[in-house]
Amino acid sequence: MIETLLVANRGEIACRVFRTCRELGIATVAVYADPDEGALHTREADTAVRLPGAAPADTYLRGDLIVKAALAAGADAVHPGYGFLSENADFAREVIGAGLTWIGPPPEAIEAMASKTRAKELMGVAPLAAEAVTEGDLPVLVKAAAGGGGRGMRVVRELPALRDELAAARAEALSAFGDGEVFVEPYVEGGRHVEVQVLADAHGTVWALGTRDCSLQRRHQKVVEEAPAPGLGPELASRLEEMAVRAARATDYRGAGTVEFLVVGDRAHFLEMNTRLQVEHPVTEAVFGVDLVALQIAVAEGVALPPAPPAPQGHAVEARLYAEDPSRSWAPQTGTLHALSFPAGRGRAGGYGAAEPRARTRIDAGYGDGDRIGVHYDAMIAKVVVWAPTRQEAVRRLAGDLARGRIHGPVTNRGLLVRSLRHPEFVSARMDTGFYDRHLPALTAAEDGEELAALAAALADAAARQADGAAAGTTARLGAWRNLPSQPQVKRYRGRDDEHEVRYRLTRHGTHAEGFPGVRVRSAAPDAVRLEVDGVEREFRVTVYEGDRVHVDTPDSAHTLTRLPRFPDPTAQREPGSLLAPMPGTVVRVAEGLAPGAAVTAGRPLVWLEAMKMEHRITAPVSGTLTALHAAPGHQVEVGALLAVVQAAAQEEHAS
Repeated sequence: MIETLLVANRGEIACRVFRTCRELGIATVAVYADPDEGALHTREADTAVRLPGAAPADTYLRGDLIVKAALAAGADAVHPGYGFLSENADFAREVIGAGLTWIGPPPEAIEAMASKTRAKELMGVAPLAAEAVTEGDLPVLVKAAAGGGGRGMRVVRELPALRDELAAARAEALSAFGDGEVFVEPYVEGGRHVEVQVLADAHGTVWALGTRDCSLQRRHQKVVEEAPAPGLGPELASRLEEMAVRAARATDYRGAGTVEFLVVGDRAHFLEMNTRLQVEHPVTEAVFGVDLVALQIAVAEGVALPPAPPAPQGHAVEARLYAEDPSRSWAPQTGTLHALSFPAGRGRAGGYGAAEPRARTRIDAGYGDGDRIGVHYDAMIAKVVVWAPTRQEAVRRLAGDLARGRIHGPVTNRGLLVRSLRHPEFVSARMDTGFYDRHLPALTAAEDGEELAALAAALADAAARQADGAAAGTTARLGAWRNLPSQPQVKRYRGRDDEHEVRYRLTRHGTHAEGFPGVRVRSAAPDAVRLEVDGVEREFRVTVYEGDRVHVDTPDSAHTLTRLPRFPDPTAQREPGSLLAPMPGTVVRVAEGLAPGAAVTAGRPLVWLEAMKMEHRITAPVSGTLTALHAAPGHQVEVGALLAVVQAAAQEEHAS
């Protein structure tokens, strides 16, 4: 019987496993790299062991260090979570060889299925030979043989690009998983990503726990998932489950695993089997009323599963909340997460709320209020999951919970999630893996009402200053007026795409906002402003943090503003053509032969940054000449750092 369990992972999955362990009476051990010191998963565990260093290859991918940590902490079992070492057969053998219980499938099953190339061979599907790919094979997908999460994946539509994309995929896969093997397969467009959850014990029982649809993806990484997969006929769903059970039995599988397919019409193409728990496992738990982590532990202890799983009920949808900016090529964001809460459910790792009987909201978070989101690891903040009796109710509730959530800190994909869930194509279950390719511009357009948010921020700031003045013994208050004409008060804010200058006057009739026809100021306090807009009153909740960051929330929108000085600093200018780092990260490479004086063309990749386990290309903004290069492989850069300067061809002609 397991008494103490170490989770060989971090973030929300570590917190998720710890929650079940607490319910089972099992003591918990966390491991952490230096950037994760004091992180939520270390606070949730009973004990924690440091892995010196920052890079995954030096810390979370070091199986020897993790086994040593387990033994030092007195653990008798290891759960790998997902990612990192969860599909590493050698790590599983290390754990077992140290006399610890491995919460996962046998190493032989991992070897058979964790490598996507070997899994395809086992299922009778052969990948393409990279050197034999022709124009007729395009488009193709370059894919990492190990790991997942969209890392090490590239779509290739032009044959000359294949060589570079293979090299980039190998480098990214090696960095993320410690394994640089990649392969090539046909890229099927217009399909749905559908998967089947399986659970097997050591006594010959294999459960198929229904289907999940994971078609909404960015960079081949899932964003929204649901169970059961909508719109599948009974015959197709049954066939997928049968194939998944067959794959598990072929490898003498034990524990939780997921078999993934690409579905086009009534045809199913086998993709891979993930020999681990999936990020999206909560939707299956909600529909079947099970705890998959508890079942994983029971199977590892030798317990026999019942002959059949519980009957499914209702529908569940999950959305992944990321610290990223979808409007700027999904650039990851860093900084302090000041506040994370939702109107239903519990705001930290796990648990179903009971706000209303017809729907349940669950929050699995990897960060708490005040935690810093750094550059070294995945950008996911939390998963928000809703179960309801019907798909329509679950989708509507999830969109509402996200829209009303209080998320203060770095830019997130919250707006994209809300719009995705309310998009007619998703509501009617007509989505496929090309959803974001088709709809991203509309889904990432600026929110309406940013000007009103800036007005509310300005009035709240004025109220706060006057409250401070009153506390200091003055009598000024918002709404005070003088008979003599006065100059308007002016405040400036930067929003997502624009700057806003707010002007208002204090008159005998109250506060009057200039340039806002149809708007009346009903009340203003340091944390809340009520505005009447064309006869309709709305409340704006205003929160200010250090660094002049202002968050303005309403029941149907959220805006993040930066308070600006009234007079801009004339020295804060950059040379035209400057390429700035869009996020903090590590320079992993620069274009071959790139040096000052080189001619470059618009759109050509010049520098590759790695941030949050993903590679990001910095491209030439214009055609011209590279006049400066400050980036070099291995350099750590902060957001806004100058990487290079490209002088446009038109500028060169003018200069001559």
